[in-house]
Amino acid sequence: MLNGIHHVAIICADYPRSKAFYTQVLGLKVIAEHYREARDSYKLDLALPDGSQIELFSFNGAPPRPSYPEAQGLRHLAFKVDDIDAVVAHLQQNQISVEPIRIDEYTGKQYTFFSDPDGLPLELYQVS
Repeated sequence: MLNGIHHVAIICADYPRSKAFYTQVLGLKVIAEHYREARDSYKLDLALPDGSQIELFSFNGAPPRPSYPEAQGLRHLAFKVDDIDAVVAHLQQNQISVEPIRIDEYTGKQYTFFSDPDGLPLELYQVS
């Protein structure tokens, strides 16, 4: 039935800021970028190395997502990494605040959280 995640859609408040964050800081590859004149908005398709994608949208007047306290719905977006320490160091060099690395009590794997420019919770999960 299901073969995997194709994409995750994110609506941002400041398109240039979020585009820079996802492409320059996180290093995602741009697949396509479209300005949708009828909506006065952008749609940016970004690729991760495993083939999954993030669709970054800009919509004028979109309300902020409640993250704290946690709200019902999608909780966070988690990225697989091979070297969590290196990724954390890269984020911190780019002035991104990262929570302390923790250990998953069920798998023994390391993980941590940080936020995108709109406060969307993002997770790093070391898979190796």
